[in-house]
Order: sequence, then structure tokens, then C-alpha cells
Amino acid sequence: MTESKNNVEKEKMGPTCYKCNSINYCSVGRASKILDNCPMKIFPEIEKQAKELYQKDEKIKKTTKEASIVEAEGYIKWPRLKDTVEFAKKMKFKKLGLAFCVGLIKEAERVAEILEKYGFNVVGVCCKTGSLKKTEIGIPEEYTMISKTGYTIGWITCNPVAQALILNKVKTDMNIICGLCVGHDITFTQLSEAPVTTLIAKDRSTIHNPASILFSHYGQEFFSKEFKEMRKKELESNKK
Repeated sequence: MTESKNNVEKEKMGPTCYKCNSINYCSVGRASKILDNCPMKIFPEIEKQAKELYQKDEKIKKTTKEASIVEAEGYIKWPRLKDTVEFAKKMKFKKLGLAFCVGLIKEAERVAEILEKYGFNVVGVCCKTGSLKKTEIGIPEEYTMISKTGYTIGWITCNPVAQALILNKVKTDMNIICGLCVGHDITFTQLSEAPVTTLIAKDRSTIHNPASILFSHYGQEFFSKEFKEMRKKELESNKK
């Protein structure tokens, strides 16, 4: 394979920075010696474009600058909520939106209480706003859950579209996600006119701490079973 073709293949594959010890390379100002597909090697024009954006786009420049200052000021000392407060203050935001899951209504209430004590005007919209039936937007009826006592639960869909549109209507300066479902958070972020940050990532099995699964015994056991089951299905499929 020629050098030109080899470079094209690397670009198609894209970078895999997670396989590198970035602390010894980009974090100290140099490209990786471990990876041939280091983005600093295969996308130098994009790295240059990014640098120009930081210099020319005032909004990007300010957001990145203030975020970096907040990180440095609160490094290890502050929880994420304090980071959110300080970032919003530095950006001179006044009205903050909370897009929250009904299952985290107590958490949302506490977040709002804290934000209001810092002087922010807080607007909150629950995910079940609109009371749309799941079947009304094409979700199959079998995904309407039934409780052990026969009571219908989960028949009202989450409504990230309305959450975003309502917060757009009241013109929030920044929106904060508190526990929206995977996918619904994407829809909300796509439609939100204000910048969006996530304070709480929903993960019921880990008390909303998704990273805890990565190195725990429970996580290893869970994914070991998952991968074994996937492999079993794959072998059965190949036999057919």
C-alpha cells in the first residue's frame, strides 16, 4: 500500500486516542509515538482549523476560556454542581433551565433550590410534560408497562421535544440536564437554543453514577455475562 493510500485508510478509521498514553504526548505538547492514527498526525489541518476558531469566534473563545478557568479554580475541590454555578456566573447567565426526569424530581428540586440561592432565575420542565401517550407517537403498546398489581404504568412518554421548546420560549441562557434518558437527552440537546450541560446522567442501576460500572466487580460480572450471551447467539446464528 502506498503512503498516500495508507494515510487515507488512517483517516477513514479515525483516531483511537483511548489506546494511547496521552499524558506523555498531546498533554505535554507532542504527537503520539504509539499511534500512527494520532489525530495530530492524520488531521493537522483540522487541528489548525480548531485553533483558528478559538482565536476568531468570540463565543467559542469565551466559553472555552471560562470553562478552563472554572476547572483550574475548582480542580478536585468542587463538585460538578459548583462548577456549573461558577461557569454560569462567569458567562453572566441569569436564567437557567432544568430539563429533568420525573424520577429525579427531588434531585431537581434540590438543584433548583441551590441555584436560586446563588441568585439565578430557575425554570424547570419535567419529562412527562404534555401527558403524551406512548402510542400517540408510534411507540408499540407492549412498551406500556404493567405493574404487579395490574396497574398501567409508563404509558405516558417522555417529551424532550416539549422540554426544549418550552425552555426556548422562556429564553433560558443555559439549560441543565438532570437525568434525561439516553436518546431523549440527544433530542433535547438538538432542539435547545441555549447551550446545554449535563449535571446528572441517569443510571438507575448505579445510583446515577455511570462510571462506577467500569472497574467494579458487578460491572465485570454484568458485561462478562452479556458478552458470553452475545457470543452464544453469534455461534447459533452461524450454524444456521
